[in-house]
Amino acid sequence: MTNLDKIISKVNNSKVYIQTHNFPDPDAIASAYGLSVLLRIRGIDAQITYNGSIDKTVTAKMVRRLGIKVVESESADELENDDEIIIVDAQKGNANIINMNGTEIICIDHHPIYVNEDYQFSDIRPEVGACASIIASYYVENDIDIPKNVATALLYGIKVDTADMKRGVSDLDMEMFYILHGLADNDVLYDLDSSIIEMSDLKSYSTAISSVDIYESVCFADAGKNCPDALIANIADFLITLNGIELTVIYSVKADGIKLSIRSNSNYRAGYITNIALEGIGSGGGHDNMAGGFLPFKGNPEEINLNEFIIQMKERFLQTLDVSY
Repeated sequence: MTNLDKIISKVNNSKVYIQTHNFPDPDAIASAYGLSVLLRIRGIDAQITYNGSIDKTVTAKMVRRLGIKVVESESADELENDDEIIIVDAQKGNANIINMNGTEIICIDHHPIYVNEDYQFSDIRPEVGACASIIASYYVENDIDIPKNVATALLYGIKVDTADMKRGVSDLDMEMFYILHGLADNDVLYDLDSSIIEMSDLKSYSTAISSVDIYESVCFADAGKNCPDALIANIADFLITLNGIELTVIYSVKADGIKLSIRSNSNYRAGYITNIALEGIGSGGGHDNMAGGFLPFKGNPEEINLNEFIIQMKERFLQTLDVSY
């Protein structure tokens, strides 16, 4: 019995919802899209849903170019209690995913497990670089042809989450990359690869660069207020390339707290460090090379001293790393 067979056996309704993490990146959407096509082949209707706008991101461009149908859910009430949900590229209870009405029956992910949940079926492989690789393997192990658009989406998801096969690459990622490479639309891939930064993004890059704060090999930077989550991550990817920097912590002040994106080289375990640093004051975690976190404001946000709040956050990371502040 393959993993796909196990997934099908747990779905009781004729329609299922595939939910990604908030502000989904290409890997999340590609994984949801690839799974939705598989489910439809097996006679199950599937709707991709997420919370958080993807406007003006390369994810939105991928959705347009490949004709992927997605629905942004603005609140948990948009689903009924008896709806069934499959989570991809995230896990229930994490800070980066909204808790929708309905039942999360299945989870397919490649992030470490920080909160244990009782799914009816789960395929969680933290050693894999991209969730899209796991979804692609379902096609291969069931001998199902991969449509060109699906192959293109899955390949782009793998490329993005592994930084073009330079970060957290597993044997499965390599195997799926080469299979998908011969099936994908290279013109679409080139278009997506060459249009990662929007003109409007430059202000956030400028803000982050001008605010760089370095302690030994650790770099902090402010991406500006209400910076889109995907852009915070892109800036973190950019600043980790600075010579001598081994860990970047990029943050943006939101209405309800501070969003973080963390990147590291092989000397630091970003997910573990973030989880420890934010324990008790927020939440976070992820892979060894890339992680995310959130620090919620407690009480009235207008009464919070942001400078002190950010200093506390920096101190927690530096204490975890045993680096002098």
